[in-house]
Amino acid sequence: MEKRSPDWTDAMNLLTAHRQSRWTVKYAADRFFRFLCLGSVIFLGAVLGAIVLFVSETGFLVFRDVSLSEFFFSSHWDPEHGKYGAAVFIAGTLYLTLLTLLITTPISICVAVFIAEIAPPWLRQWLRTLLDLLVGIPSIVYGYLGATLLIPWIREHTGAPVGDGFLAAALVLSIMILPTITRITDDALCAVPNEWREANYALGGTTFQMIVRVVLPAAKSGIVAAVILGMARAIGETMAVVMVIGNVAQWGFDLVTPSSVLTSHIVMQILNVDFQSTTNHALYMMALLLLMISISLIMIIRRLRLKGGSS
Repeated sequence: MEKRSPDWTDAMNLLTAHRQSRWTVKYAADRFFRFLCLGSVIFLGAVLGAIVLFVSETGFLVFRDVSLSEFFFSSHWDPEHGKYGAAVFIAGTLYLTLLTLLITTPISICVAVFIAEIAPPWLRQWLRTLLDLLVGIPSIVYGYLGATLLIPWIREHTGAPVGDGFLAAALVLSIMILPTITRITDDALCAVPNEWREANYALGGTTFQMIVRVVLPAAKSGIVAAVILGMARAIGETMAVVMVIGNVAQWGFDLVTPSSVLTSHIVMQILNVDFQSTTNHALYMMALLLLMISISLIMIIRRLRLKGGSS
């Protein structure tokens, strides 16, 4: 029987066709994944743009019935009589945020310095894990603890009739944003090169001088970004604030007098208004103010990160 030799030309053609088919499939998968990612980015941008457009369009309708000066500079909020002054809520939001940062920032920086520069490795890891756990606790848990434990304590030690107000809200928010500011500050401190610390010791500097004169100035942009991020969370926090601030639309900066801020007032009013009413448009304008503040803070953080990366 005659033995047939293999047809190497056909075999090579089949092998080449197989490789081309495999590369075609990989190239098509790569292009599909690229378009999938691009489509996701476009979808996300469209959703965010639609949210900003809808909130802006609805919010600006309030100025058909209310003047700019009344909305931003009047503290008289009485929808039943056509009064829509939001100054008390805007000022309350800024005051509560400033009070929270005054309490939280020094404590957060000191804790971060202890973790990054002073604590032994075993305690450092334990503290970082604890802070990560605190970040993940839902805000309503903080609000419930504040309403059931903190407010009775404030009422007992200050003699206030109810205990709700800026002090309770600021303490609850401080506990909430402290882990966030501390962890980001810790990362910024750890990013400082060790050679700079060794140079300080080589010149005869102490640990305190190294922290104050070398590490903290070098991590300044990261620390500022951490504080701004904590500020953004404090401004946008709602449920915990609603449970401890009292939700009374009245002017004043007394720490133990019930008051209200933008987020708490929106939550308390939104379920009782018609969609096409002036009150609803005023609440949307308040939401737009919160949105613009958050976007501005995020842009500042991005600017600081770019500046820190380029330096």
